[in-house]
Amino acid sequence: MRALLLAAGIGSRLRPLTNTTPKCLVRVHDRPLLDYWLDLVFEGGIERALLNTHWLAEQVQAHVAQSRWRDRIDLVHEDELLGTGGTVLANRAWFGDQPFMVAHADNLTDFDVAGLLSAHRNRPDGCIMTMLAFRTDDPSSCGILELDDQHRVTAFHEKVKNPPGNLANGAVYVFDPAVIADIAALGKPIVDLSTEIIPNYLGRILCVETSGYHRDIGNPESLRRAHLEFKHEPRRGGDA
Repeated sequence: MRALLLAAGIGSRLRPLTNTTPKCLVRVHDRPLLDYWLDLVFEGGIERALLNTHWLAEQVQAHVAQSRWRDRIDLVHEDELLGTGGTVLANRAWFGDQPFMVAHADNLTDFDVAGLLSAHRNRPDGCIMTMLAFRTDDPSSCGILELDDQHRVTAFHEKVKNPPGNLANGAVYVFDPAVIADIAALGKPIVDLSTEIIPNYLGRILCVETSGYHRDIGNPESLRRAHLEFKHEPRRGGDA
């Protein structure tokens, strides 16, 4: 399976740090966030990864060139940010006609990649995608999920006050190729997955909750907490 790691974001909430450092290269325990992701996906069974670049792209390119995984990484530059769905659409030929993973690589996580892929292979009939979820300590800042008894997503509350619960979208997905056709059907190059695509699949999304660590490090307080909370070595084995 192939994976798109969305790594082009500017990281405006982390300024001034991200004025000179791409968000995907921000360090946790003196290690770039992107390195955690590369180890996680390749050790979890992903064959090849695509990274999109935009802000301070030369730094990302130079970093990937030194990675031990460099022979399994492709880079694509976006002069204009295409949104999460737009990037998927623009690279549809790279994915081929097979299921693929898409991850927001600005989260710090140690979820079980192999477990998520296995869950997608064994998903209930009718499900077109599998979504990672986590328990958040700040529900109003996340997309909160409601599930049925087969762990299918039945409701999606995107950054609302007083959401019903704390099970949040972890922004890691395994998609069937049909999702790309639905993105293309919108007829525009810039598309956001979380607001324009995913809500259309309610009842057809399998949710897999991680028992590991998962945090968006998009602001200084979250980054500070990640330094305090995250273990230096990613967890191995167990549930996703």
